[in-house]
Amino acid sequence: MYELISEIRTNRTVKGEKSPHPYVPVILLLSFIFMIPGSVEASPDDRFAAQRAAMVKEQIADRGIADAEVLRAMRAVPRHLFVPEGLQSRAHDDGPLPIGHGQTISQPYIVAFMTEVLKVRKGDTVLEIGTGSGYQAAILSPMVKKVYTMEIIPELASSAKERLKKLGFANVEVKEGDGYFGWPEKAPFDAIIVTAAAGHIPPALIKQLRNGGRMVIPVGGFFMVQNLVLVSKDQKGEITTRNLLPVRFVPLTGGH
Repeated sequence: MYELISEIRTNRTVKGEKSPHPYVPVILLLSFIFMIPGSVEASPDDRFAAQRAAMVKEQIADRGIADAEVLRAMRAVPRHLFVPEGLQSRAHDDGPLPIGHGQTISQPYIVAFMTEVLKVRKGDTVLEIGTGSGYQAAILSPMVKKVYTMEIIPELASSAKERLKKLGFANVEVKEGDGYFGWPEKAPFDAIIVTAAAGHIPPALIKQLRNGGRMVIPVGGFFMVQNLVLVSKDQKGEITTRNLLPVRFVPLTGGH
């Protein structure tokens, strides 16, 4: 559903507008859930802390990501715990890694970019479509009040629930299901993040986005370059969209 399919370079958005992060390799990948309770702080005996610090500086901050909360979360969340044990030494590479079931953990930069675009706040409730290994939700969890995340692959949804329970990440809730239809029982959401490409923006997700909210989603067909789209809903419920980056994600799957 969310497996890596290509790498793209760009310095343009819509109608010649320069991207805020020029010539950045955008490698697309999957995210999943995990959380650091309360404030995010690296463990003092964390042997990967130096690697994360280098990752944040070289792959993220030096490429234009400036939000202090995003950088702090990316520096503190233990990325190596979201990859198979045999790949932990490569957890901070500038690219995706497989996590099983044909899925991947996302490149650090794209996780940071999509998170920054959402402009979340401490009191927000966020919906994630495509839980994966939990990393995207892990980055969001210390930044917001609640993260609801949906995963269509039963094995991934089950392992996510088990991992979160074991680690005590109480503000993330996982649901197995088709994310195209969202999670209406928990709506409205202040922000929505989607990690697979849809042929169009799902109406259910637009409906479940709170007035004043933002959604980031890749849109386009499987055999063409897609666009990472920012969807904004104003206080009157009017929708505007803006293309951010040309990308290629695998398609959103399900019964739609």
